[in-house]
Amino acid sequence: MLALSHSCRYFLYRSPTDMRFGIYSLAGLVRNELGFDPSSGDVFVFLSKRLKQIRLLQWDRDGFAMYIKKLEQGTFEWPKGKDIPITSQQLTLLLQGVMLDSVRLRKRYQHAN
Repeated sequence: MLALSHSCRYFLYRSPTDMRFGIYSLAGLVRNELGFDPSSGDVFVFLSKRLKQIRLLQWDRDGFAMYIKKLEQGTFEWPKGKDIPITSQQLTLLLQGVMLDSVRLRKRYQHAN
């Protein structure tokens, strides 16, 4: 079961993805295109060309888990910018259909890494 938390890292694959791709094809994109280890436990996010489907890939201790959400109406929104890392909060808003441009967050303390 997928639980989005601040303790996990999330990475967005910035090109539209063929939604016929399975676990190993997506893991290949992570390794070859993003340069990350797909078995790291991080969550990798892929969006379809028409933005109607999203896939999340995660290594879950003993194997890969892939989560799919396909919209019957509407589309997902590409997060602005060119950043590959996204926050769990951004991913939650993306999955819920919130327009990310209209979200204004109040200032909060962030511990320096």
